[in-house]
Order: sequence, then structure tokens, then C-alpha cells
Amino acid sequence: MKRLLAWVGLLALVLAALGQKAPGLQALLVRVLLKEVALGEEVRLALPTGEVALWGQAEGVVVEGRPLPSWAVEGPYFALEGRPYRGGLLARVEGGRLLLVNVLPLEDYLLGVLPAEMPASFPEEALKAQAVLARTFAVRRLNPLAPYDLCATEACQVYLGLSAETPRHERAVRATEGRVLSYAGQVASALYHADSGGMTAGSEEVFQKALPYLRPRPDPYAKGPKSVWQQAVRPEEAARALRALGYAPRGDDPPQVLEKSPSGRAWRVRLLGVEVRGPEAQRLLRLMGLPSAMAEFQGWLALGRGAGHGVGLSQWGAKGMAERGYGYREILGYYFPGTLLSPLEVAAR
Repeated sequence: MKRLLAWVGLLALVLAALGQKAPGLQALLVRVLLKEVALGEEVRLALPTGEVALWGQAEGVVVEGRPLPSWAVEGPYFALEGRPYRGGLLARVEGGRLLLVNVLPLEDYLLGVLPAEMPASFPEEALKAQAVLARTFAVRRLNPLAPYDLCATEACQVYLGLSAETPRHERAVRATEGRVLSYAGQVASALYHADSGGMTAGSEEVFQKALPYLRPRPDPYAKGPKSVWQQAVRPEEAARALRALGYAPRGDDPPQVLEKSPSGRAWRVRLLGVEVRGPEAQRLLRLMGLPSAMAEFQGWLALGRGAGHGVGLSQWGAKGMAERGYGYREILGYYFPGTLLSPLEVAAR
């Protein structure tokens, strides 16, 4: 929470750009990168007042032929490439690119995240758990020294804007408003994935840092379309994955898992004459296009379980728990033992 409170003190910089006053909880803003555009490439936005054309140049942003250091519009909504978004837009040049950043209240942002991350058909308590995690993930990423806090892709959380919103997702967001996971007085690392394959992973297996509340745990209720799978791997795909990690293939032998992690995921892998260990071995399998690193090989055929990195909440596991009567607090407590469901209280100091 200390990092969050420090962030609030600097939030006025963004608020000033959008002409807004210091926020309470409902107005806590996030900055989401929607698109990076090459300098000189024209972008057209649909605003409530009409269409606007802009592009970036080394000195800043050109809006309808008028050069500006940066450009901000308050909203209450706009459309970029036909997709509508809540809130305002901040356009600025950074690192030789024009950045288009959606600036909007945290709770409104979640309305466009939840539909992208969990189907509306999932039980209400699973949706509530996902809402808390998406909120926690966003708060942990707030950084006033960066040009934006979050991106709109899987590299952060998928964010689809206004057109993706549904009543069921909105109810889950509103029902958990202002609640985040915390551990030892700090906002927790709220990681999640699709399907653990029956066992979640420890955080150090994927992200190299062991956290006490992200330990391997049995996940008996995870029953999804990727709980059990098989997939053929082509040698050229494997070679491309090795090169992406900086390795040069030196043979033609098929993949072989030589050692597994405590959660049953690949930990030491040999293929094409190269041996890869640790979290990098898991990354290698995902770069090969496999749903997860919980896999073994029969020649060039991968046999595996689960989908995603396996750390934190398993979305299909949460679905199974909710269907058996567990509430969202119990779901979060199971996947993040030792954490607290805390109110997000913001006070500029």
C-alpha cells in the first residue's frame, strides 16, 4: 500500500493533463496504452464532438494541423479504430513513437477487462474473484514515472473497452468495488491463468521470485478444454523457439523433459542438441506454441495438461470451486493463502 500512497501524490500530473481534480476512490485513474504509432502516421479518433485527425512528430503531437507538446481529451468516451472506450485519451510522443493512452477511472477500466479475461457464462463468485484480481493487478502496476501504467494486451491484462462490457461482468466489478488482495501491508502480486492442469505452480518456477502466497497447490476442480491435451511440434518451431531465447540448435534430437519442477512442469529440457533449464525451460515450451509447460514428449508429440503459466488463480479451477458452492473470498483464499481481502483506501499525503 505504501507504493500506492506514494503514487497518489504524483497522480495530479495526469489529472492536470485531463483537467480533473484530485480523486477519491471512484476517481482513481489508470493509464492504459491502447496503441503505439510510428511518427508521421495519421490516427483518427471519433469524439463526442466529431472526428479528429492527429499524428506524432519529434517535437510532439499534431492535432488537426496544430502542433502541441502533447494532447489530452477528457471524454466521457471516444473511439479508436472503431472501438469505443470510456474516459479520456492522452496522446504524447515517447521514444520515437506516438503513444495513445486511455485515461479512465480504475473501476471503469475493469468493466472492459473482465469480459476479456473470463467468460460471462462462468459462475458469479468466480467472476467476483477475477474482478478482485484484475483490480489488484492494475493497482500494483501504477507507476507515475512511466508513460503509462498498463497495456491493453496479454502482456498486461486484455482490455477491450466499452463495447465488450456485459451486465454480469459489471455486477461482479460493482460487488467487489474497491477491494484488493494484500499481503504484509502491500498490494499482492495477483497472478492468474486459464487452467493449472491439476496443480498450480510456485511463483519462482516462472517468475524467478518465490512468494509465500504463491506456492504449488492441488487444483482438483480445474476441468477445462485444455485440462488434457496433445499437440505435435515441428522441428522448425522448436528451432525458432530456441533462437528466440538466444540458443543455436546443434542437433536434430526431439524434445525430452529431463527434470520437472515441484508442480510437475518442465524444468530441464533437451532438444536439437541444446539443454535449457529452470524458468527458461518453461518459457521455451510456451514459445513452441504449447498451452503450458506441464508436458512430456513422445518424439515430436507433446502430451500435456493445463493452459497458461500456472501461477496464482486457475480460472477453470475457480469456476469449479464456485459451482461447488465456494464464495469468491474462499476461492481467493485458496489460491492466495495468507493474503487479505482489503479495502483500497486512497488518501493523498
